[in-house]
Amino acid sequence: MKLSEIKFTIPKNAIAKHPAEPRDSSKMLILDRASGEMKDKKFKNIIDYFEKGDCLVLNDVRVFPAKLDGKKEKTNAKIEVLLLRELKHAERFWDVIVEPARKVRIGNKIYFDNNKFYCEIIDNTTSRGRTVRFSYDGDLHKVIERIGQMPIPTYIKREPNDDDKDAYQTVFANAEKSRSIAPPTSGLHFTKELLKALDKKGVRIAYITLNIGQGIFENIEVEDLTKHRMYSEHFEITRENADIINKSLKAKRNVFACGCSVARALESSVLTTQTVKPNHGWTDKYIFPPYDFKITKRLITNFHPPATTSLLLTTAFAGKELLFKSYKHAMKSDYRFLAYGDAMLII
Repeated sequence: MKLSEIKFTIPKNAIAKHPAEPRDSSKMLILDRASGEMKDKKFKNIIDYFEKGDCLVLNDVRVFPAKLDGKKEKTNAKIEVLLLRELKHAERFWDVIVEPARKVRIGNKIYFDNNKFYCEIIDNTTSRGRTVRFSYDGDLHKVIERIGQMPIPTYIKREPNDDDKDAYQTVFANAEKSRSIAPPTSGLHFTKELLKALDKKGVRIAYITLNIGQGIFENIEVEDLTKHRMYSEHFEITRENADIINKSLKAKRNVFACGCSVARALESSVLTTQTVKPNHGWTDKYIFPPYDFKITKRLITNFHPPATTSLLLTTAFAGKELLFKSYKHAMKSDYRFLAYGDAMLII
């Protein structure tokens, strides 16, 4: 498959700028891989597609307000700094993305919070990427929570606001796992009430953690899709949650992966017995057609941008012809696309 085969145009008015309220009132397209049938539903109807003993796997990572607005020393030029990850080998060192990158060079200082502290550019990592060292001596994470903004995607075409601090976060996000720059967007549709209803129905709910990184903002640029390389992302599947998933697998029940991040973590942790192993570390697993999914039996996902790894994973699960047919249907039926948009359930 070539890059040109997965390019298409999303109408500007189809890109959601705000989430549905309540969350589970969003639309949901049911796509049946066996029959090719499509059904238009509401997300709250997803409970009808679960049976007792099935397993829903969620990514419980918390998004932190990773976007910092700063000013360059001397010129006071506005610089946006997107925090990617804290480096463990040295105190107060982070990998970041800066905009506009052309104005930021090694040795420059960018000031924040009314000039109370700064970061100094230590190294270049990519065209927009930098390694920086912060001057702050206290708990930097507390300051980030106070002054940072949620890193909503640039295609939303508006500035983040206070509402995004709740809206761009799943209701099941774990406060102790605040290391992601994006949520598992398909998880944004769940409400606490819906999760309780699934539990009452006898659905097993398991949690994995995958810290979604800068790859979520990157498009594939190579025509030969086999040449693309994924950014590594840290993930963890505990023994307790692996056991929950494996109970459903051994009982021949369906495992629903909520989002591409969950599917990648699960498919990175497959035993020869076709079950999930407890695992933690880094994964750069790149899933594209053709791919034989070992753990994921059902996929809950959103409508993705063209030329992205999320679209490729979804294509591998549904099949290119059927998936693109469903996208055309969604556009004609006024579905809302991308991070704050509507959902799909592929069965």
